[in-house]
Amino acid sequence: MPLFTKRKPKLHLEFTNSDQASAHGGQVLVDALCRRFDLWQRLQAEPSMDPRQRLGAGFTPAANVAQILFALTSGGASLADAERLGQDAVLLQLVGLARGADQTTLGQWLRAQTAQSVRALHRINADLVDWASGQAQPGRWLHGGEVELFFDDTEIEVAGHKFAGARKNYEGNRAFSWQTLWYGPWLLDGILDGAGEVSAHLPELVAEHQARWATRPSYFYADSAASAGKYLNQLAPAHFSRWSVSYNKWTDQLDRLAAELPERQWSPLPPAGQPPEQYAWLKHQPGECAQVQTFATVRWKEDGDLLWRYAYRVCQAGPADSPQAVFERHQRKGAKEQHFREVLSGLDLHHPPCQDLLANQAFYAIGMLAYNVLGSLKVLDLPAEAQGWRITTIIRQLLTVPVKVSTHARSTVATLCIAAGWLRWWRRFVQRWVPKRKPGGQVVELVDSA
Repeated sequence: MPLFTKRKPKLHLEFTNSDQASAHGGQVLVDALCRRFDLWQRLQAEPSMDPRQRLGAGFTPAANVAQILFALTSGGASLADAERLGQDAVLLQLVGLARGADQTTLGQWLRAQTAQSVRALHRINADLVDWASGQAQPGRWLHGGEVELFFDDTEIEVAGHKFAGARKNYEGNRAFSWQTLWYGPWLLDGILDGAGEVSAHLPELVAEHQARWATRPSYFYADSAASAGKYLNQLAPAHFSRWSVSYNKWTDQLDRLAAELPERQWSPLPPAGQPPEQYAWLKHQPGECAQVQTFATVRWKEDGDLLWRYAYRVCQAGPADSPQAVFERHQRKGAKEQHFREVLSGLDLHHPPCQDLLANQAFYAIGMLAYNVLGSLKVLDLPAEAQGWRITTIIRQLLTVPVKVSTHARSTVATLCIAAGWLRWWRRFVQRWVPKRKPGGQVVELVDSA
């Protein structure tokens, strides 16, 4: 076998200007998926998003949203990154933008948005989730035939006192609350504001979207912030087939009830080598609850313990469920929390770009769209071996693709450099979804339904 080691490269370096090459050739995939959903047409058809007085000049809502969305799906995190992306002439040609706006123009457009236009962005995002989930293979997004729903809240900390709507958190820092509702792998909806309670918007989000899961098997997860009685009261009429919520507050009464349970109601101890845990059902009506709740209960002892330790999950279980099955299923909540961290880190949504609350709400609504577009691309089009990819992997492997533009006698050709092993997939995707131009003719928009 020959010797392999690190040596000086033997290649000669040449350079080309940005009007001939780009590092973001993979954005043709994002644009094609958006066209399949008719995203650009939907944005253009929404008059509330267009603050222009002269509709024949300036940047349309579709152009502004597209530039921000392409920036987020390229690894950008700010309006300055969107402006730099708008200076990439080759990318603009690839995705059909005649010109990119600067960050001042984008910021002015965001600050001109209203509560009505923000609701329109959320509605379009929910329509995208409906469309993608209807197109996707069930095995790629359902678990055991059930759609999984998850509610969570995270804090977006900001520096300074001029961010409208921000409030002080328990550490004394100013922050926004971003409360979100997930539908399978998609971010169905989210509300960014200064809510003082971490589940304040749970009733509103559940009530608005419950028709989406009312006629199909579903399972809902939430953490202990949603375990107060006023929130549990909203879950029973929300048409969830099953649900479970972490319950680690106000457990004194539960501990007394669990200690009084007869031994026969606890499950047998497991075989040696497994955690010595026993499970049982408890019935209890916490304060503010309109009805008695069912609690899956587990008890165990650690080395040196004289008394039992307990943990609880308040739930609506199925007829075949056991308390242990509820705990095991509820562990999937951790995977859902990982999705939320992926949104914040993968798209770097830790920094609201404006001091105006509505502007930030519009920006985070576009962030939801960007995340769901990438998630839909994965679920709908990527092969089975890529279904475990994270958002950052999709951006790095598929969207950050070098492309070079060259002009021939009768056409302009964009040549993309594809990683080994992906050439066939790219050819099939482009053949099916990317608009074609016949020599000397018009673009044939195969992906637009309009």
